[in-house]
Amino acid sequence: MTCPFPLPRRRTAALVATLTAVLLAGCAGVPALLTFPAAAPPPPATAGAVAPAPVMAPAARPVVTGPVTARPAPAGPVAQPAAQGPIVVLNNRGGNVVQMMAYRSQLAASGRPVQIRGVCNSACTMLTTLPNACLAPDASIGFHAPRIPGTQVIPPIVDQLMATTYRNGIRARWYNEWRHSLTIQSISAREYVRLDPLTRLCPA
Repeated sequence: MTCPFPLPRRRTAALVATLTAVLLAGCAGVPALLTFPAAAPPPPATAGAVAPAPVMAPAARPVVTGPVTARPAPAGPVAQPAAQGPIVVLNNRGGNVVQMMAYRSQLAASGRPVQIRGVCNSACTMLTTLPNACLAPDASIGFHAPRIPGTQVIPPIVDQLMATTYRNGIRARWYNEWRHSLTIQSISAREYVRLDPLTRLCPA
């Protein structure tokens, strides 16, 4: 079939666009488009004209002779640093709830096991449900209501923030009892695991 539009020959951009359209449409006349006109011969030399300077070929690069020494390949995968030992939380009596939440995030991201030993009271209890944590079998876990420092005032919302780190029976006891108590309510590590079976005891 014949093309439904003229085929420009002068401008390269128009030629490329037309050629693309021709190929897509399956138009005749494609071979003619693929043949570009030959370059015009140089004009004859006139008397007194200066001959153009000869074009000098670039100097060849020196050839290096002799044996070529290849860089040695690495002997194997780069060794990764060995995992460090456990982080021990020992006799932690709590503190600021927001700071403890940040500390919890650091321990979770450390990639190291966390062992909670001795006394773990107040905000420290927020560490007990870390996925990489365990409780020493003889540890003591103590809960009480959060308070504004130096007062007996229980602030709002803080108890709910702490509750986000508790599970199962521990969470139920927190809402029903411990968050209202101004004195420490302690349970053993084994009792803790009984109320929250997802928590692990550390190896003896």
